[in-house]
Amino acid sequence: MPITRILLALTLSVSCAAQAAICPDYQTPQQAPSAPVPAKKSFKHFGNRILAGIYQPWHMVHDSLVAEGQYPYLVGKFDYDAVLHKDLEDERVHVYLFGTGMQNWEYLGSRVTDSDGKIAMTLAPRPAGDYRVRMVVEGDRSSVDGWLTVVERGREAVLFDVDGTLTINDFEAYADYVGVKTATAYHYAPQTVRAYQDKGYQVLYLTARPYWVTRDGREWFGKQNLPAWHYRSNPYGDGPIPPNTVEHKANYVRYLRDTVGLNIIRAYGNATTDIEAYANGGMPKANTWIIGEHAGKEGTQALSGDYALHYSTVVQNTPLAACKR
Repeated sequence: MPITRILLALTLSVSCAAQAAICPDYQTPQQAPSAPVPAKKSFKHFGNRILAGIYQPWHMVHDSLVAEGQYPYLVGKFDYDAVLHKDLEDERVHVYLFGTGMQNWEYLGSRVTDSDGKIAMTLAPRPAGDYRVRMVVEGDRSSVDGWLTVVERGREAVLFDVDGTLTINDFEAYADYVGVKTATAYHYAPQTVRAYQDKGYQVLYLTARPYWVTRDGREWFGKQNLPAWHYRSNPYGDGPIPPNTVEHKANYVRYLRDTVGLNIIRAYGNATTDIEAYANGGMPKANTWIIGEHAGKEGTQALSGDYALHYSTVVQNTPLAACKR
């Protein structure tokens, strides 16, 4: 009988360990060793050699977030010049990965950019964790980083819009883009994000910003001492204000909840498009917090003024995520 009980206890212990929640890994990907670089070879096309010699690279990688067992899909976009955005066509790009549980960078292979300056790559399923993705252009060794996050189903998360929600108005992104000034954060907005991070929640940024200002967005998060991922920009359209904002956000919230299985405990926004998108994505109004002129509209929760009172009365009283309990 004692042996039977011991075996049962061990079985339950292993079962519980297997089901234990995993915290986001905000440290390992940022402490990556020096990344390898491919052998430099001349650009395939003379025009691209001239392009890279004159203009600054302005590449980006779309962050990817999947559940354990799913196949991550990585997309990189390669162009030159912050204003011109001339696509790098028909040139080879090498891809590397480093993150949770790894000691060294892993070479994932290479792809050739298409007529839009893009490459895409599907990976085999990865263990739960956070990973830095580095893409390097063979012709000039210019590089760009993105992020891959693999989560266990049920992971608790908090989602933020950026412009007008973390920053003081919707025009801050474009002020940043043309180099006028650095976007101003709402009082106690960075502390709010960091508090959720410290409590073990998966922090998500979902923005209507066009994908080609991703670099600016990541730089802004860095200045605020905030994690620069998971950052999902708007892939629709190439104009300064891409279309389909509600569709873009609603589809992604639905993907995170239904396909990935995230438990999004709160979503923050400022616009009527945020209210509509979050509702269409399945977020309860009781968990939707709106700041600014639309605060509290349509049954949402009002976040008045700035984040200071919300931080002290709501965020600080939020329990630790399951992974830290």
